Amino acid sequence: MNRTITIDPVTRIEGHARVFLNIGDDGSLASAGLVVNELRGFERILAGMEADRMPLITARICGVCPAAHHLAASKALDNAAGVTAPKAALLLRELLCLGHLIHSHVLSIFVLEGPDLVFGLASDPSESNVAGIVRANPELAKKALRCRSLGQKIGELVGGRGIHPVTSVAGGVSFVLDSEKKSRLQSWIEEINILVPELAVAAKELLLRLIDAHPSLMSDWVIPSWHVGTVQDGNIAMLNGTLRAVDATGGVTAEFPAGDYEKYMEETVVDWSYMKEVRLLWEGTRHDYRVGPLARVNLAEGFGTEAADVELASLRKLGGDPCHAVVFQAYARVVEILYAAERALQIITDPGILGETRVPVTFRGGRGVAHVEAPRGTLIHDYEIDENGIVRSANLIVATQQNYVSINRTIEKAAISHVLGKSDDAVLLNAVEFGIRCYDPCLSCATHALGAMPLDIVVMRGGDIVRTVRRNR
Repeated sequence: MNRTITIDPVTRIEGHARVFLNIGDDGSLASAGLVVNELRGFERILAGMEADRMPLITARICGVCPAAHHLAASKALDNAAGVTAPKAALLLRELLCLGHLIHSHVLSIFVLEGPDLVFGLASDPSESNVAGIVRANPELAKKALRCRSLGQKIGELVGGRGIHPVTSVAGGVSFVLDSEKKSRLQSWIEEINILVPELAVAAKELLLRLIDAHPSLMSDWVIPSWHVGTVQDGNIAMLNGTLRAVDATGGVTAEFPAGDYEKYMEETVVDWSYMKEVRLLWEGTRHDYRVGPLARVNLAEGFGTEAADVELASLRKLGGDPCHAVVFQAYARVVEILYAAERALQIITDPGILGETRVPVTFRGGRGVAHVEAPRGTLIHDYEIDENGIVRSANLIVATQQNYVSINRTIEKAAISHVLGKSDDAVLLNAVEFGIRCYDPCLSCATHALGAMPLDIVVMRGGDIVRTVRRNR
């Protein structure tokens, strides 16, 4: 008998999707997946536009990760025009990237995943939200929200706007940093460096407590895969460097520039979702892979800053090297906010940040490809530009697409460990949603949605719907 249960409040994911679980006649899981219901088609929208507008237009793809698109677009235009931005521009771009990373990771750890970490996977949905965290631990909530605000302030000052930045352009950055703005940035960054170590300790304690309460997270929710991310001189780099792929044992298989991505990454369409899957091609074989925080901690020697590398060693000791436990995505974000705080302080105290920030650019036709490490993982922008400076075609490879296969495998793991043989809809919903939230997916980016963003979980047996669990937004 079919039944529908409505559960509030919100799902704490960005985008409109539903989950299907197909149960076999013997009660085992036959298949499962995340269905993305809506399509935006930004790649088609970009065709015919002036190339120099790409950093402004693509930043509007998403209100969650606009800085990443803004930076990837401006870097792609640099490459199309064959220019190198001045040192001060590169430093300011990196600072914008790091401010965005701090803002996004703190949001993910303490607001989106936070209720799961604080209250557990079987908690009351009416309490399991950011308001509940404020009531349960007001001091932690205050520090997290302040840190997130400071990351946003960096984005506003360096990017020119808080949500859709405007300052990173072809050839560099559209303003020169003066001593007054530098002083404000340094003050914020110094405060971040006080807050972040305290938040890192708190987040780690919450994560380990959740694992103690749900041991299956470290056994059933382990998904070996390949990993892809950006390295420079062996360390993780967020803005500049080459792409590195490592296999499931951590062995380096390939290192390549973004312009060669088509040789290594294959997009495929699935007939049940608007989001494409992406797999890595290596020696004639397709491999599932991850991008994002967990991938980044698995593919480099380190981060190159003191606190981050100490915490990275702790992560590897607890989770393995490489680490394939999905729940350790939160721990990887902890390592990255430590790195972002330390690296931001290095940048703002670099005298070179006060120099000239832009070189002239002329488009004569050709291709521009570039990538950045967005908070959720590797983001690639690829433009074909004609001799009049018009974009004739565009391709965007976003992080959530590249994680799609792993997200679906995580849904399967959550269903097997927390759903099959259980009738509690709240446990079903919370466990499956937590598995998805570990990747902090951005579905609007991935479908290249508009409107309401609920999550439906549909359980089927033999092609018939057994039950539907829904949470509205």
